[in-house]
Amino acid sequence: MIGLFKSFGIIDLIDIIIITYISYRLFLLFKGSKALYMFFGILLLLIASFISNLFHLKTTSWLLDGFTSYLFLILIIVFQPELRKALALLGEPRIKSGSKIAGLELYLEEIIRAVTVLANRQIGALIVIERNTDISEFIQAGTKLDAAISRDILISLFIPYSPLHDGAVIISDNRITYAGTILPLTKKENLDKRFGTRHRAAIGITEDSDAICIVVSEERGTISIAYGGKITADLDVDMLRDTLISLITNKNNKSGNNEN
Repeated sequence: MIGLFKSFGIIDLIDIIIITYISYRLFLLFKGSKALYMFFGILLLLIASFISNLFHLKTTSWLLDGFTSYLFLILIIVFQPELRKALALLGEPRIKSGSKIAGLELYLEEIIRAVTVLANRQIGALIVIERNTDISEFIQAGTKLDAAISRDILISLFIPYSPLHDGAVIISDNRITYAGTILPLTKKENLDKRFGTRHRAAIGITEDSDAICIVVSEERGTISIAYGGKITADLDVDMLRDTLISLITNKNNKSGNNEN
């Protein structure tokens, strides 16, 4: 043990710091999802494999060694969504000058006015604002559009008798590009029961991208914003405006309170 400490150098310290940081980021990535329990399950199997080899439990070691030999492939299959998210975040552009939302602040009032009308009438809505991450791979069964961002168009798309009302509207490059789209739902299990399918879809798409989602609850007429896999609920008009401006101008990339 003394010899081990004597050979411990600055490179070893840096190595430990890197592994600690990676482990911490992985924990944050898995937190609140089933992946965290699967991660601990795999960790327990690895510990069991070490103990069985230590005590020369031949049959147990044979079974667990067969598992660990395919561990890399198992990790890729089991944690595919989380790995995809991590790689997307790693490759996310840090320079925002070419952002897809450049100039979107000019259309914010149209979006806010539409959302306010929909909330007052208790008409459910889900608006996704695409940022740097391309979300086309997550869009299913949507109708492609190319329309200007305006209050009247947004309201008309979510009116109950509209053929495109049951789904999300996608805003990209300062245009309404899709309507009636189906989005992936979050796999989180610890969400507030008041959150329905729209809220789960908003959280789901923001878990896999840097998109901003605005949700209007049909049951309560409340407004929520999802970003980064978290959701802020029960916003009034001023809070909605401040949050959107903050996110779009990159003053703050985190949602506020009431996150789940």
